[in-house]
Amino acid sequence: MTDTSLPAAAGLGPFERWLSLWVALAIGAGLVLGNLFPGLFSTLAALEVASVNLPVAVLIWAMVYPMMVGVDFTALRQVGDRPKGLVVTLAVNWLVKPFTMAALGVLFFEHVFAGLIPAEDATAYLAGVILLGAAPCTAMVFVWSNLTRGDATYTLVQVSVNDVVMVFAFAPIVAFLLGVTDITVPWDTLLLSVALYVMLPLLAGYLTRERLVRQGGVRAVDGFRARVQPFSIIGLLVTVVLLFGFQGEVILERPLVIALIAVPLLIQSYGIFFLAYGAARAWGIPFNVAAPCALIGTSNFFELAVAVAISLFGLGSGAALATVVGVLVEVPVMLSLVAFANRTQHWFTKQGDAR
Repeated sequence: MTDTSLPAAAGLGPFERWLSLWVALAIGAGLVLGNLFPGLFSTLAALEVASVNLPVAVLIWAMVYPMMVGVDFTALRQVGDRPKGLVVTLAVNWLVKPFTMAALGVLFFEHVFAGLIPAEDATAYLAGVILLGAAPCTAMVFVWSNLTRGDATYTLVQVSVNDVVMVFAFAPIVAFLLGVTDITVPWDTLLLSVALYVMLPLLAGYLTRERLVRQGGVRAVDGFRARVQPFSIIGLLVTVVLLFGFQGEVILERPLVIALIAVPLLIQSYGIFFLAYGAARAWGIPFNVAAPCALIGTSNFFELAVAVAISLFGLGSGAALATVVGVLVEVPVMLSLVAFANRTQHWFTKQGDAR
C-alpha cells in the first residue's frame, strides 16, 4: 500500500496551503454580511423543504460529492492486509469518540458552565456537540494525510470503511446519545438527513466512479475530481459564509458563548488525537499510517453535523451554532496537530509491518 498517485499524496494546491486564511476570511465575511444584510439571510434561512435548508443542502452536496467519487470500494478488499491502523481508527471513531464528546458536553454544559448558560441553551449546545462527535471526518482526511506524508492507499481504505460504517451507525448512535441526554429525537428527520447527506452522495459517487473507470480507468477518475474540486472548495467557503451569516448576530453579541462551546470541543480534539496517536505508537504502527489514523479520528465531518443540526433543530438553534463553532475550531486545531505529528515522527518507524 504505497501508491502515491492517490488523493492523499497529491501536491497541495493554494487552497490547502492557505486553508486557515481562506476559512478565516469566509468567517469574517459571514459575520459582516450577516449583520449588514439580515433580511437576505432570513430569506435564505426560510428556503426549506421537509426541514432541509435548500441552499445548505446544495452546498454540502458540492463539498461531499467529489470526495465520494474518490471512495474506491475495491480498496475494502485490502482491509485484512494491515489491520492495525484500521482497528485504531474504527475503535476511536465509533467506540470512543461519540461517547467522550457526549460526556464532555454533559460535564461542561450541565455542570461546569451551569451558571453561565441557560438550561435550554445548554441542552441545544449539547445536541450540537453530540452531532459533531458522531460524525468522523471524510472530506478533509486526504489533506491531513497529505500534510503528514501518510500512506495514500491506506488512508483511502480507512475512508472507505468509515463511510460504509457511517451509513449504518451514525443515526443509531446520535439517537442513542440524544436520548440518553433527554433530547427529543425526530427520527424521520434524522434518517432523512443521513440518506440525503451520506447515502445518496455515496451512491452518486459510486455510480460516477464506476462510469469513469469504464471509460478511462483511475486516470479518468482523477481527472474528473480535479475538474470538480473547485466546486468543492467554493462550496466549503460559501457554506462557512452562510453559516456565520445566519449566526452572525448571536456570535458578535455573545462571544463568551462561543468560547464556552469551544472548550469541550478543544479538549475532545486533543484528547482523541493523543489517545489514537499513543495507541498507534504502542502497537508499533509505522508513522505513515499512525499519523493519518490519529488525525482521521480527531477531525469531524462538520458538513454532515451542520446539515443534520439545521434539519433537526433549525438554522437559528443552539445546536446549529455549536456545529458552526466546530468549524471555527477545526482548522487551527488540525493544523497544530499536523505540526506536532511531523515533529514527533521519529517516535515511529517510517515504514514497516502494520499488521
